[in-house]
Amino acid sequence: MKKAIKVLGKMGSGALILLLVVLAVLVLSSRASGGEPTIFGHQVKVVLSGSMEPTFLTGSIIVNEVVNKEATYKKDDIITFQAEDKLITHRIIDVKKVGDQMMYETKGDHNNAPDSGYVVSANIVGKYTGMTIPNAGYIIQFATSKAGSALLLFIPGLLLVLSAVRTMVTALRDLEAKNA
Repeated sequence: MKKAIKVLGKMGSGALILLLVVLAVLVLSSRASGGEPTIFGHQVKVVLSGSMEPTFLTGSIIVNEVVNKEATYKKDDIITFQAEDKLITHRIIDVKKVGDQMMYETKGDHNNAPDSGYVVSANIVGKYTGMTIPNAGYIIQFATSKAGSALLLFIPGLLLVLSAVRTMVTALRDLEAKNA
């Protein structure tokens, strides 16, 4: 029983360290690039509103594939696009070709009416991959805040100091035991 608790404790510690490292990489890469961090051609987005419920719950994380401007989309694809000064993730409900440009009518699954205006291909920044992590967006939002960023830098530093202190105390005990 003690062995199982010890193994579970080590697994939990490992998972916590991995989470801290991933959050630190996301925060630092977004701060360094001045934009959204891209990992292997994918971006993590936090769902901030309920317009796509029940597909995405508010506070969830979705993973988008970064798209090139020549990509085409079809009805029922879920895309993230730039509208004025914000990003919106909605479902395509209609596709039209006007001249040589594709136009996409979008709508949030929870909304009663389609979005006003069509989305042009140049404004599309990502396509939903099908991966969602419910409620994890709240953690990302906190991690990217000033207080969260400070904690992500402070906690690993504190762990390093505590580890060094523990190593020194253990070495002193061993030295005292050897000399006694």
